[in-house]
Amino acid sequence: MNFLAAQELTSEVTAQVTAEVTEKTNHFFSFFEAHSSDLIAFGVKLFFAALIFFIGRTLIRWIRRLVRHSIARSKADVGVEQFIDSLLKFVLYAILFFAILQEFGVPSASVAAAIASGGVAISLALKESLSNLAGGVLILLLRPFSVGDYIREDTNGNEGTVTEIHIYYTKLSTLDNKQVVIPNGILANNSLTNVTSQDKRQLDIKIGISYQADLKLAKGLIAGILEAEDGILKDTPPLVFVDELGESAVLLGIRAWIATEEYWQVRWRLLETIKLSMDAHGITIPYPQMDIHLSNF
Repeated sequence: MNFLAAQELTSEVTAQVTAEVTEKTNHFFSFFEAHSSDLIAFGVKLFFAALIFFIGRTLIRWIRRLVRHSIARSKADVGVEQFIDSLLKFVLYAILFFAILQEFGVPSASVAAAIASGGVAISLALKESLSNLAGGVLILLLRPFSVGDYIREDTNGNEGTVTEIHIYYTKLSTLDNKQVVIPNGILANNSLTNVTSQDKRQLDIKIGISYQADLKLAKGLIAGILEAEDGILKDTPPLVFVDELGESAVLLGIRAWIATEEYWQVRWRLLETIKLSMDAHGITIPYPQMDIHLSNF
């Protein structure tokens, strides 16, 4: 009896499940038959939207490549090329997105109304982005620096060689090969120093010698070192002068002009040569000191 009861229960469950599956299958086919034309139309729209996207993406890449080559032939600055390319990419993909919406039947008037109604909210939400965009435009027009220049952003102290100028940000490469990304709004709204904008830089060095040292000998040694240094530009004669009578030393000033790309190498080489020459001639470069005189009361 137990076996027969179990068999009957299994048959009832199987019949119930079969009936539910059949009902759902019939419901699905009924829904498909009732909406088949709408589903086919949506599928066609989806297919053409995907086709438009892939064709548009290929066309955008071709246009960007053509514009880059045109800018390169015009010998424009690399930063201008990077900025125009990033701006062109943004605009073309926005147009492509608008065309895909049109394919799905979204009226252009509705899109324009949505953009207009949401313009204030978008402006507030994208305030920083718009500021960076405006900063990029100012950098492009005023050209305070170009790709390859070494700049110092005075407010936050970031500095490095400019490697890329994009629509929203600028990339710097530091001396220790780190990458710094600075929003264009910061660069446009704050002071910065372009170290390499000119082809030559003035070198200023101060060397302290003791009060007991031979002043004329020290100046003669430094003048000879400057004369023998090939990295110093000879169109403007270098100067050696007494800059200050300090508390612990006589400060000698050195002023010369050097090609910008050789600035640090020449500076380091001069400092080492001057130190070795002073040591060889017994001229002391003193450290800060204080003389104390005691008297008996």
